[in-house]
Amino acid sequence: MKLIINGDQVEMPDSITTVSELLHHFELDQKVVIVEKNKDILTKELHEAERVQDGDHFELVHFVGGG
Repeated sequence: MKLIINGDQVEMPDSITTVSELLHHFELDQKVVIVEKNKDILTKELHEAERVQDGDHFELVHFVGGG
């Protein structure tokens, strides 16, 4: 399946069917992440149920600490 993630086309396994699984794939499931799917911001409560489909556009924003 092909997705657009943060402006880049990415080939993802077809086994990823939800936003929650997508975040787990990128090891972002334990971080505070803002998810935008097809220009709609998803609340964390929707990540488990929201389906991922070929051609979806995602913006994934997470915070990075540093000094």
